[in-house]
Amino acid sequence: MAAHFTNTLGIYTKAHRKRYGSYERRGRIKNAVSIEQRPELVNTRSRIGDWEGDTVIGKNKKSAIYTLVDRKSLYTIIVKLNGKNATELADKTIKVLKPLSSKIHTITYDNGLEFAEHERQAKELNVNIYFAHPYSSWERGINENTNGLIRQYFPKGTDFNKVTNSQIEFVMNRLNTRPRKTRGGKQPVELFLGKAVDLLTV
Repeated sequence: MAAHFTNTLGIYTKAHRKRYGSYERRGRIKNAVSIEQRPELVNTRSRIGDWEGDTVIGKNKKSAIYTLVDRKSLYTIIVKLNGKNATELADKTIKVLKPLSSKIHTITYDNGLEFAEHERQAKELNVNIYFAHPYSSWERGINENTNGLIRQYFPKGTDFNKVTNSQIEFVMNRLNTRPRKTRGGKQPVELFLGKAVDLLTV
């Protein structure tokens, strides 16, 4: 498996970001709540539990992974998807976040149609969900930067259908145990769970 991760020089730029076509298509998500209504507290990054979410699209737009990042700690969750199906994404969001219910306050998404079942997520998780403005990736800058780090392991053109769950867990563990300069040299897992992880064991 190690050989799969020897390419760590993947470069992720804005040119790699997905596009969903016209503004009108992006705006079809029913009852979406604008980021303008998100509490100012979220901008301060002073608490655990305010997440940003997005999808990273694979080869020929036929595969994807789903990423969630906590704004304060940079703790990252990566989930493999079969596609950009809103029901599957909602199901998996609920599955991975429900055990973390005490650490979920808000989620901010872009306007991809895979987030169309946000109301079910909000109800099941008791979370407030907001949507960034179309074509305003900087409003979810932490998620964008994290996706860039993920691209170092899964470069553009990766077929996520061929990526195993073990490989995804490997990348997730690497990101969550990497000391971050922007967080005083602390690991995301240390900030999120309150304890550091021995780097030699991961």
